[in-house]
Amino acid sequence: MMMRTCIISILLSLSFGLCAQTVNLQSPDGQISLDINLSDKLSYSVSYKGNQVINTSPLGFEFQDEPAMHSGFTLLNSPQSISQRDSWTPVVKNKHAHIDVQWNESHIALIEKEGERRRMDLFFRAYNNGIAFRYQLYSSKTIGDRAITRELTGFSLPAHAHAWVAEYYGYISSQEGEFNKRPVTELTAQSIAGLPLLVEVDKQNYLAITEAHIDNYPGFYIGRRTDDAEEQVLLTTKLSPLPGEKEEGAKARFSDKIYTPWRVVMIGDNPGRFIESEIVQSLNPSCAIENPSWIKPGLCAWDHWWSGEVKMEMPVIKEYIDFASAQGWPYMLIDWQWYGPFNQPEANITQPAPQINMPEILAYAREKNVRIWLWLYSTDANRNNAYEEAFALYQQWGIAGVKIDFMDRDDQEMVNWYRKVIKKAAKHKLMVNFHGSYKPDGIERTYPNMITREGVLGEEYSKFSDRIVPTHNVTLPFTRMLAGPMDYTPGGFLNVTPEQFKNQSPTMIMNTRCAELSKFVIYESPFTVFCEHPKHVLGQPGSDFLQIVPTVWDDTRFIDGYPGEFIVMAKRSGKEWFLGAMNNNASRTISIATDFLPDGKYELEYWEDAKDAGKNPTKLRKNRMTIQAGKPIKIQMANGGGYVAVLKPL
Repeated sequence: MMMRTCIISILLSLSFGLCAQTVNLQSPDGQISLDINLSDKLSYSVSYKGNQVINTSPLGFEFQDEPAMHSGFTLLNSPQSISQRDSWTPVVKNKHAHIDVQWNESHIALIEKEGERRRMDLFFRAYNNGIAFRYQLYSSKTIGDRAITRELTGFSLPAHAHAWVAEYYGYISSQEGEFNKRPVTELTAQSIAGLPLLVEVDKQNYLAITEAHIDNYPGFYIGRRTDDAEEQVLLTTKLSPLPGEKEEGAKARFSDKIYTPWRVVMIGDNPGRFIESEIVQSLNPSCAIENPSWIKPGLCAWDHWWSGEVKMEMPVIKEYIDFASAQGWPYMLIDWQWYGPFNQPEANITQPAPQINMPEILAYAREKNVRIWLWLYSTDANRNNAYEEAFALYQQWGIAGVKIDFMDRDDQEMVNWYRKVIKKAAKHKLMVNFHGSYKPDGIERTYPNMITREGVLGEEYSKFSDRIVPTHNVTLPFTRMLAGPMDYTPGGFLNVTPEQFKNQSPTMIMNTRCAELSKFVIYESPFTVFCEHPKHVLGQPGSDFLQIVPTVWDDTRFIDGYPGEFIVMAKRSGKEWFLGAMNNNASRTISIATDFLPDGKYELEYWEDAKDAGKNPTKLRKNRMTIQAGKPIKIQMANGGGYVAVLKPL
C-alpha cells in the first residue's frame, strides 16, 4: 500500500474561541461541498453540483448520567483541508485489481467551554463520489465506563425525496428484507430501517447512506424525527442496544477514547455508479494479515436442504464433492448437522457425527482437487470459546473456511465477537462466511479472510416463500450490495414463471435460466456458494457458463439500469470482459453500450433468453459472433429474464 499526503496551507474561515465558526470542505473535483457548523448546535450540510442534497443536520451524542454533547464547544486546533490519496492492491479483488482513492479531509478538535470540559473530535472527508465522517470520544473525569444512549447524527432530506427502505422492525435480525421504494415521509419514529439506504432526492441527485469500519461500536439503523418542518424530513441514527438494554438504554460503553464507525454518504447523479465505489473499503485499515496468499476466492458446491431432501451422510457429501470437481470449482461446503444436533449444550464442533468419517471425506476431496468448508452454529462456536480449539483442529484437517450462522445481532458486543472470530480464523488460515449476519462494513480490506457474508434476502427464501421475485433481484445491486459482498447463494436451475411457482422440494426459482446465470456476474461475492442439486445442473443449458465465470474481478463497470427495473454490468477478468443483465417482471429490449472496451474486435459468446423463455424459463440460446468495440449490443430479456456474455479480444 502507498499513502501520499499533502497539506494545503489554506486556513479555513474560522474565528478561534468564538461561537460563529464554519468549516467548508470540498471534494477534489469541487462538485461536492460540505459545510460543518460549529456554532450553537453542531451541524453539517452537503451540496452536490450546487444543489443542496442534505440540509442542515445535527451531530453529537446523548449519554447515561451526563449531559448531552452537541453544543457549547470551542476549537482546540486550526482545521485545515488536507488532500490525501490512498492506493493499494486488494488481496481479494471484489471489484478492482487496484484501488486508488482521493479525498480532502479536515480534523476538528473540540472541547466544551463550560462544565466538565469534555472533548470530542470530528473527522470529515469529501470524495468525488461522497462524504464520510466519524467522531472520537474520550474518557471523562469520572473513572469507569461512559455509556452512549443516543447518537444524534441526522440526515435532513427534502420531503419530496424517496428511499429504498428495508424495514427490520427490531434490532434482533438477520437483516434479510426487501428494499422497497417509498416516500421518506412514510418513515416514522418507530422505523428501524436497514442500511444501505438508497435515496432519490430527484432524478439528478442520489444518496446512499451506510457505514464503514465498525469496531467496538454498534451498527446503526435509520429512523425519523417526526417534528421536523413540512418541507424536510430528518432521518435519525438508531443504534443497536446492548443486550438487555431497552431502546432508551445504553448502546455503547467505553472507558478510554473510542472512534465511531464512519458515517458514509455516497453522492451522485446515477445510483448505479455507487456499485463501482470503493469508499467503504477505503475507510478501513490496510491488510493486517502478514502473508494472505492462502486466501483463495472461488465457487462452492453446497449440500444444503434447499436443493432437495439431502441428508447428512457420506454418499451425499461425496456427490457434492464430485459436483464441485466436475464444474471445476475449488470448494464444497458441508452444512448443518455434520457434528450432530446443533445449538445444544452437548454440541461439539470438533467431533463429527457418528455417520461422518471426516478423514475419508478430506482424502476424497483432495483426490478431486476440492477443499472443504464447515458450517457452525454461532452458539456452538462461542460456548467456552470452542472456536479457538476447533479452528486449530480445522487447520490440521486442511479445512478451507468456516460458515458461521445465526448471530442475528449487531450490538457492540456482537461486533466485537465478529472481530475476535475473524482474527482467530486468520491465525489458523481459515476463511470466514457469516450467515445470519449484519451488513458488511469494509473489514475485508483489513481481514480479507472475511471473504463474504449473508445479511441479504437471498435465494434460500424460495424454498418456503414467494419473496424472491425479479423486482427484488434487480434492486439488490443498488441497495444491499453497496455495503460489500453478499452471499445470496444463487444457482437455482428449476426456473419457472410466477404463475408456475410454488413452494416445494426441490426448490423452484421465479426467473429465467439466463437471469440466474447473470447473478454470478452482477452480484458481488468472492466466495460464491451455489445452491442447486447436481442432478439439476450437470449437462444442463447454462452449466457451461458456470465453469468459466470468475468470482473476483479486475474492473467493474455499471452500464445501465434502475433499481427494481433492470441492471446491466460489465466486469473484467484479465483481458476478458463478462456481461451480465437482469430484468424485472416485464419483458425488455435494451442496447448495451460497449465503449468500456479497448479498441479492436472481440468474440462475443453469449447466453440469452430463448424466444419462449417467458413461458418456458429454463430455455436459453447460446451463440457466438464477432463485434467491434464501441458498437452497441442489442439484447432482449423475457419477463424475469437475463443475459450473460463473454467478450474475448481477437
